[in-house]
Amino acid sequence: MGQESYDLTLGDLNPRFLFSCIVKRTEDETNYHAHDFVELAVILKGEGIFFIDGKEYPVREGDLLILNPGVHHKSLVCREASCPATECYLAFSDVEFRGCAPGALPLFADGGRIRRMPEKMRQEVFRLCAAVEKELEASRPGRYFMLKAYLIQLICLVIREQQTEKEQKIRTGDGGQRYVFKSVSKKYVVERIMEYLQNHYREKISLDQIAANMYLSPYYISRIFKSETGDTPINYLISLRMEHARDLMDAHPEMSIQSVAAQVGYEDAYHFSKQFKKYFGLSPLYYKGRAGL
Repeated sequence: MGQESYDLTLGDLNPRFLFSCIVKRTEDETNYHAHDFVELAVILKGEGIFFIDGKEYPVREGDLLILNPGVHHKSLVCREASCPATECYLAFSDVEFRGCAPGALPLFADGGRIRRMPEKMRQEVFRLCAAVEKELEASRPGRYFMLKAYLIQLICLVIREQQTEKEQKIRTGDGGQRYVFKSVSKKYVVERIMEYLQNHYREKISLDQIAANMYLSPYYISRIFKSETGDTPINYLISLRMEHARDLMDAHPEMSIQSVAAQVGYEDAYHFSKQFKKYFGLSPLYYKGRAGL
């Protein structure tokens, strides 16, 4: 990718976990303050208000806030809310992202620091917050490294959401920075996708899974793969499976169609047979019979 986008970090993603806490907001914070570290605030329940850099922002369950170093803020009670906000804070330092000041986390595509999380992200972030709280309470050996592992997952979720937002702007023509794909980078990424599919074609694979293993978005995976090969990753996967299925039938004529299907990643032999006929123009049974197998 070109310089308009950023890597997860310039070096390794190796943040220093500082602290985490969950607060049920029953009174206003009195201290309007800023930190020299990053704080992520997740609204787990209810409604509240954040006063950030001189402006009030209403928040409610499912919101996530990025409070970078030097950002003045305090949390306030929403008097009209029937349920006060329950806030989870995770603080960390020692991160560096391309295009950001050292120690800061990138903001969202529109430059905002508050975002309503999509449902899937919300569930994953809430799960991580609960896991962090449980780990803090347990006080077991290796606690710091478990907490750091949960934190890294959370940072990656935030970065992926930011990436998705930028790609949506490109698709819908909403402006914003565009990604520039260099030929060498595209070729490298496509080669890695092909390598992954070649090694895992026997397994159940989806586009989301390919993207997760490549640390990229499904949209980006599809776009870059098709631009380089003229086809989609899923069609490439199907072609791999069909070629290997034919080789299996040639080498092991005693194998049943069900067994061949299972060997190349299909649980349903009927679906496998349909794909085989679509690819080769004849059914697996007819292929075996025609070949005298």
